Amino acid sequence: PIGPVPIVLQNLFVLLAALLFGPRWALASMGIYLFVGAMGIPVFSGGRGGLAHFLGPTGGYLIGFTVSAFVTGYISQSGNQRRAFDIAAVVLGSLVVYVFGVPWLKMVTGMTWTKAALAGMLPFLPGDAVKAAGAVVLARALRPVLNRQTESAST
Repeated sequence: PIGPVPIVLQNLFVLLAALLFGPRWALASMGIYLFVGAMGIPVFSGGRGGLAHFLGPTGGYLIGFTVSAFVTGYISQSGNQRRAFDIAAVVLGSLVVYVFGVPWLKMVTGMTWTKAALAGMLPFLPGDAVKAAGAVVLARALRPVLNRQTESAST
């Protein structure tokens, strides 16, 4: 971890689920993920779970993942999953996580806004850009496969 916020792959999968499944199913999957984690099953960063995780420094990021899933899925779906819309979706979806995470980090730790942004956002931007790009590449590769599977299942 870098300070109170760990480096995770969760945001890659939040973005990927949103791009592949749209806003409703991505939101549902995040709701299930948060519920399972809240019940104490160790699905959060560092192999942890429990309600206390929501009250700690990373609680805002968990809520941000949920909103990000919906926003990302909505933008991608609105643009008929065209590349430009997918890129816009993951950029905005990634920023949404920080909109919830950084203020929560500030509130829980008592950091100043500057320190919260420096600890809870700035070090993660390069990695998040790579994960966002990876989500777009993976989604664009997986969509045809999923579409074929869906078509096969419906016939």
